[in-house]
Amino acid sequence: MKELKEFTIPFIGLKIGEHRFEFTIEKPFFEHFEYNEFNDAAIKLDVLLVKKATLLEFTLTFKGTVNVNCDVSNEPFDQKIDGEYRFVVKFGEDHNEEDEDLLVLPHGSHEVNIQQFVYESIVLAMPIKKIHPGVEDGTLKSEILDKLEELRPKGKSENPDENEIDPRWNELKKLLTDK
Repeated sequence: MKELKEFTIPFIGLKIGEHRFEFTIEKPFFEHFEYNEFNDAAIKLDVLLVKKATLLEFTLTFKGTVNVNCDVSNEPFDQKIDGEYRFVVKFGEDHNEEDEDLLVLPHGSHEVNIQQFVYESIVLAMPIKKIHPGVEDGTLKSEILDKLEELRPKGKSENPDENEIDPRWNELKKLLTDK
């Protein structure tokens, strides 16, 4: 995959200590990774680079919103997102695939591209189930929600003790020795 130049940080001329970088991440960033789950994105990314004599420590802190479709109603809404991710860059010949929080660069490298770490940390910070706030509080009106309510099973009580128990379970309860 082609690297995005704005996420390549040259560290060769930086002094030992803390260095800060700011980025704005929008939909084209995710399109570069062929990730189409976001309708739009407006995320502010702060990168803290702590340069030490033999390694680099990165802290990615992001906050913003992504416009996604609700998993229940398919209505678009702005999902707030924030998070933090830390990783270390070391120098050496060995390629490291065991620890995702460690990047090993060859000796003599003078820059590091952080786009993959940014992409993964933002995508993994998304909730598994994306539900429109209007669905949760009942204020959203849509044809899909009306149809789901219409097709909802009727007659079943919310309390499982009030529902009729399958007689096969009663036979199995006789096998319990704890009573």
